Amino acid sequence: MASPIDSSSPPSRPNEPSPTAPRLTSGGSVRTIVVSVLLSAVVLGGIGLLTFDATTFGRLLQHLRPGLLAAAVAVAFVRLGVGGWRLSQVSQGRLGVWSGTRGQLAWDFFSSVTPSVVGGGPVAAFYVARDEDLAVGESAAFMFFCVLLDQLWFVVAIPLLVLATATVDLLPQGAGTVGVWSLWAYFGGLLAWSGIYAYATLVRPRLLVELVDWCVQWPFLRRFRKTVMPEMRSYFRRARHLGSQSVSFYAAGFLLTALTWIARYALVVLIVRSVHVADGLLLFARSAAMMLVGLLMPTPGGSGGLEGLYALFIGPLLPNALIAPTLLTWRLLGYYLFIALGAYLFLHQLQERSQPPLNAE
Repeated sequence: MASPIDSSSPPSRPNEPSPTAPRLTSGGSVRTIVVSVLLSAVVLGGIGLLTFDATTFGRLLQHLRPGLLAAAVAVAFVRLGVGGWRLSQVSQGRLGVWSGTRGQLAWDFFSSVTPSVVGGGPVAAFYVARDEDLAVGESAAFMFFCVLLDQLWFVVAIPLLVLATATVDLLPQGAGTVGVWSLWAYFGGLLAWSGIYAYATLVRPRLLVELVDWCVQWPFLRRFRKTVMPEMRSYFRRARHLGSQSVSFYAAGFLLTALTWIARYALVVLIVRSVHVADGLLLFARSAAMMLVGLLMPTPGGSGGLEGLYALFIGPLLPNALIAPTLLTWRLLGYYLFIALGAYLFLHQLQERSQPPLNAE
C-alpha cells in the first residue's frame, strides 16, 4: 500500500484555534443541540400520544427477546468502531484505529447537530485536524473521501432497493401515489448526485478548489482567503493522491462503508424483532429506504423528520402500541447516544487544549 504524501500545509498549533473552526461552545451551538433534541422529543411524544397503549404494551412486552436488544446495543458501538477503522484505512495509517474512532464519533456528533442535508463530515474535519495535529486540508480530504465512499454505497444501494420492490412492499401505502412518485424521483436525483460527486472528487478535484477560490473572493469572505486557500491546496494534493490508489484500496474502503450502513439498517431490525416478529427482509429494506429519505431532512440530525419517517415506513409493520417504544429505543441508540458521547469528546478536547504544557513556566 502506498504511503501517504506529506502535506506542505502546516498543521494547526495545538493551542491556537483555527479561524475557520466551528465554535461548539457558543450559545448558538448549545441552542442548536437543545432545539434538535426537543424537536425529536416533541414529535416522538406526539406519536406516542396517538399510538401508545400501556395495557397492550405490557402484554406485548412479555415477548421481549433481551438477546436481540443486547445485539442492537452492540451493533450501535460496532458501527462506530467500523467507521473508525474506515477512517484509519482511508488515511493509510495517518490515523490509528482509535484516532479514527474518535473522528467517527465526532462525525456522528456533528451530524446530529447539523442539518442532514449538510452532514457532519466537513465540520468533523476540524476536530480530526486538531486531535491529530494535521493540516485541516489533509483531514478534510479524508472526510471527503469517506463521503465519496458513502455516495458510492448509495449508487449500489438504490438500484438494489429498486430490484427489491419485486419481492417486498418497499414503499408504504400511507405515502400515497404522489408521495411514492416523489420518493422515486428523489432516489433518482440522489443517484445522479452521487455520480457527479464521485466525478468531482476522483476525476476533477480541482473543481472544488476553484469553487472555494471563487467564494472567498467575495468581499465579506475575502479576509478568509489566506487561511482557506492553503488548506484547499492541501486538500487537492491529498484528493489527487487518494484518487490514484489501487482497486484494492477502494474495495477495502467500500467494504467498510457497506458494513457501517448495514449496521445502521440492522439496528432497526434488531430493535423491532426484539419485541415483535416481523419480516426481517422487509424491515431491512424499509429501514434503508427510510434513511435514504432522511438524508433530505433540513433539521439537525433529521430530528422530527426521522421520527415521522419511522412512523410512516416502520410503523405499519408493528402493533400500534410498539411504535413509540421501538422508535424511542432506535433514537436512543442511533441519535441521543452519539450526542452525549460526542459532546463529552469535544469538551474533553477543549479541556486538553486549554491546559498549559507541562514545561510551561
